[in-house]
Amino acid sequence: MEIRRGGAGDAPLMLAMLDGAVAWLTAQGRTGQWGTEPWSGDPRRVERITAIARDDEIWVAEVDGRPAGVMAVAPGPPHYVEAIDDPELYITLLVTDRAFAGQGVGGALIGKAEDEARAKGVRVLRVDCYGGGDGRLVEYYRRNGFETAAEFTVGDWPGRLLSRRIGG
Repeated sequence: MEIRRGGAGDAPLMLAMLDGAVAWLTAQGRTGQWGTEPWSGDPRRVERITAIARDDEIWVAEVDGRPAGVMAVAPGPPHYVEAIDDPELYITLLVTDRAFAGQGVGGALIGKAEDEARAKGVRVLRVDCYGGGDGRLVEYYRRNGFETAAEFTVGDWPGRLLSRRIGG
């Protein structure tokens, strides 16, 4: 697996992976996170991903030259999460192509975020995720070294904020 720097041109790839995740979640009956409709069909979501691809650092994991996952990081949280006093790196997006599920793509991208945080002298890595349903996503982040920092809601969407300290 190789991880390359991405950018604004990766927005279509990001949307395609999100569409695949929505289809997979829907097939599992797990529609609370993102609903049932593709991200690429919602102008607000397309703009959100376009803005992330343009404004945040994008990292693309590739397996045998094929995109397997995408992560975006920023120096601070999105508008719905309170900033902290310490410098941080915030994972604003993490999605894996379902064809590569279970192959460590997400973990490798989280490792890249940790490396980037360390290189920037940042000691806090944070992420938020869907906090409802069966809790599998929260547990995924816990298995990757994050601890729950807070619960929040955006409208009626339950979120969980997680944090991880980065060693020197």
